[in-house]
Formats: sequence, structure tokens, C-alpha cells
Amino acid sequence: MRVLLSTSGLRGDVEPMVALATRLRALDAEVRMCAPPDAAERFAELDVRVFPVGQSLRAMMRAITGSSRGDGLRLPAEEIDEQFDQVPAAAEGCDVVVATGVLSAAIGVRSVAEKLGIPYFYAAYCPIYLPSPHFPPPLGRGDGEPPADLDLDDNQALWGFYNQVYSQRYGGPLNTRRAEIGLPPVEKLIDYGCTDQPWLAADPLLAPLRPGQDVVQTGAWILPDERPLSPELEAFLAVGPPPVYVGFGSTSDTDHTAKLAVEAIRAQGHRVVLSRGWAELALPDDGADCFAVGETNFQALFGRVAAVVHHGGGGTSHVAARAGVPQVAIPQMTDQPYFADQVAELGIGVAFEEYGPPPTFESLSAALTTALSPETRARAKAVAGSIRTDGTTVAAGLLRDAVTASTRERC
Repeated sequence: MRVLLSTSGLRGDVEPMVALATRLRALDAEVRMCAPPDAAERFAELDVRVFPVGQSLRAMMRAITGSSRGDGLRLPAEEIDEQFDQVPAAAEGCDVVVATGVLSAAIGVRSVAEKLGIPYFYAAYCPIYLPSPHFPPPLGRGDGEPPADLDLDDNQALWGFYNQVYSQRYGGPLNTRRAEIGLPPVEKLIDYGCTDQPWLAADPLLAPLRPGQDVVQTGAWILPDERPLSPELEAFLAVGPPPVYVGFGSTSDTDHTAKLAVEAIRAQGHRVVLSRGWAELALPDDGADCFAVGETNFQALFGRVAAVVHHGGGGTSHVAARAGVPQVAIPQMTDQPYFADQVAELGIGVAFEEYGPPPTFESLSAALTTALSPETRARAKAVAGSIRTDGTTVAAGLLRDAVTASTRERC
């Protein structure tokens, strides 16, 4: 079985694909990967053939946060062209395609799969990205304002508007390229990219399906990390009680929040492990009670800390939940508010509101007090035992079944 995996998002989109690729290779499948160019090194560690497609992850992040104009923002035709120009070489000879990440890329990937006549699947890591009456679409800057007569409480109507937005933006370039390879035009681009039965690669406890959702939930795609912690970090952990972790992944503009969090943690007598992340966060001083880390084994680290203060991203939320460690989630965008809310709903931590008052020393101190309470710690430990670990196995089985069915149809 030869599988093409395609992603176009940030690290939170890439790492689950690393996990799925690893599982597929363990089952003797050949795996090819279409990913942003700066993800190539990560997949090279797995001996997976990588086809760089699109812009760098950091350029994408700058475009999302609005901190940069220029190479981070491209014309719709450029986004579509890069899929039609670069994906076919990777897809040639493959038996099945799985896409994740932004739908402007997925609609091009599905078109390539359609032309080649091979099964295509779209997987989301959070239910808010899948058309549903239960969640509004993730409308962003540049998507325009819904019509004045549109009921903003009608999620189905909002998804219809979102389809219109995508069709206006990408429909022309997409259908022009589809016509060039003999494919008919597509109208509802969101529905086309997602398919009629998308996958949800998230844990059922952290991302429960709602009634009536025609979604296949595989469970989260998480690669067991066997890397040892650095000797320096091991030494820091060994000389005192478990510290509190602070990190905000690939988000930006978190310097002030990180500084406040470190102050609040220290004020309660706890030590700190600060993850530099893409924002290159720095410790406020060289105190012996603080330690800064770059890339590390967070699965191992989270099992050694007292609490995790983070941005609420799906990957971090899942890893912390599996580790049984209380969380303080401070969301900024994308899936972060959803998973932050789930952390609070499950009683395994505290969530700040995306559009609420910005965190202060006082509010962070209160959140830490709740997160570090015996009740929250006990609840986090209890939930950890319910988080599934078979997500990639389920997904790999579905792919094998799809390839078998497709082969029978051709015969």
C-alpha cells in the first residue's frame, strides 16, 4: 500500500501526520508526504520521502497573526497553483490520499486524487473545522461580514456563507485548473474539501462528537516519544519539587503573558520550566528556580511537572491530558478556544476566554491555585486513563480497507 499524506498547516498539523506516517511504515506501507518546506527535516528523521509544497510554517504563522505582510500572504490562484503543480508528482502511483490542514490546499489535493481515481480522505484535528449545525465556521479576517439578514445563531446558514466566501475566493482558480485536467467544476468548496464523511483525529473525551454528525472519529494521532530529556533538564528536575511548565508553541505575541505567568508561579513558591517556542521566549533572569527549554520530549516532561500553562492547542492539550497533569489554557486563535473550553469542562484545569480580559498577575495566580488544587490534580489523573492511544492504528486500518475496496471496484 502506497499512501500520500498532505498537510499545509502549522506544527500542530504536521506532528499528527508524523505519527500516522510512523504507524503506516510499521505496517510496511510506503508513505509519501506533501508538507511545507520547513517540515521536511522532521519527516526526514522517519525516512519518509517528502515533497515540499507551499510556504514555510513560520511565514504562514506571520500571515495568520498579521505581524507580517508580503511573503506570508498570497493570492488565491497562487495557493491553488502550488497544489496542482507540485502534488501530482507525489500522488502518482499512490493508492490513497489523506489531507489535513487548511482547506484551500485540501481542495487542490482532492482534485489531484480525483483525477488519478484514488480514494481521498480529509481529517481535522478539532470538530470546529468540520461543517456542522453544532459549531459556527472558523471565519477569520478577510472573510467578510455575514449578510445583515443572516441569523448568526444558525450555524448551518453560517457554513453556507462560509462556502460562498471560499467559492468567491478560490472557485475561479480551482475550477480553471480542474478544467485543464478534464474535471468538472466544483461549487461548494468547503464541502468538497471536507468530503461527506470526514475524519476527526482527536480523542473522543477531549472532542466528543455531537448527535447527527456524520464523522469518523479515529482518536488522536500521537507518536510515542522515546527521546530522553537533556542531562541539564534532568538535573534541574532532580533538585526540587515538580515545576510548572509555561509554553505557547508556535503562537506569537506571548512575551507579556509568559512573563506574568512566571511571576505568578514564582509567587506561589513553584519552580518554572519555560518553553521558548517560536516566540523565542526568554526567562526574566538567571534564577536557579527557572529553566528554559527548546525542542524537547514534552510527553516525558509533562509527566514530571505540577501543571502546564499553555495556549490551548490540540496537540498540547492532548499530551497534557494523557500525562494526567492539570492545565491552564490561555487561547489566542484557531482550535485553542475549543480545547481550552474542554479542559475546563472536564475539570482538568482552568481556561481563559479568547476575547475576555487579558491575563493579569491576579487572574493567573487564581487559575494556578485552582489548577494545583488536590481536586484538579485528582481529576486530571482520572481522565488520563481514559485518553485513547490507538488513533493511528484505527486510521491505518481505515486506509487499508479503503484501498482494498478500491482495488475490488477496479477489478
